[in-house]
Amino acid sequence: MIIRLYTGENGQAYFEDLNIPGNDTQVVDLEAGADMTFRRFPDGHFSDWHNAPRLQYVIVLGGRMEIGVGDGTKRILDPGDILQVEDLTGQGHTTRSIGQRVVASVPLVPR
Repeated sequence: MIIRLYTGENGQAYFEDLNIPGNDTQVVDLEAGADMTFRRFPDGHFSDWHNAPRLQYVIVLGGRMEIGVGDGTKRILDPGDILQVEDLTGQGHTTRSIGQRVVASVPLVPR
């Protein structure tokens, strides 16, 4: 599953579950010259309210990642989960590591 994180018309961030096509191939255009970025965060690391720096996929490789949005909803992502991050404006979201978290970020080009 891919979890979409986006900004609604009211400036708040929201989640939407997107299903990966079962038998189809999905092609994603990468930003020209962009690389996949790997980052490691210690257990308990917390990032207060912030927006995504760009449209991107964040793929959890190790540990767990808790994402919080303005209405108090929190989602926990496990290794193998993908977050499609689109909340470039508005209040943004919070992020917390549960265990040592390792993620890969892949920039996206909007279609």
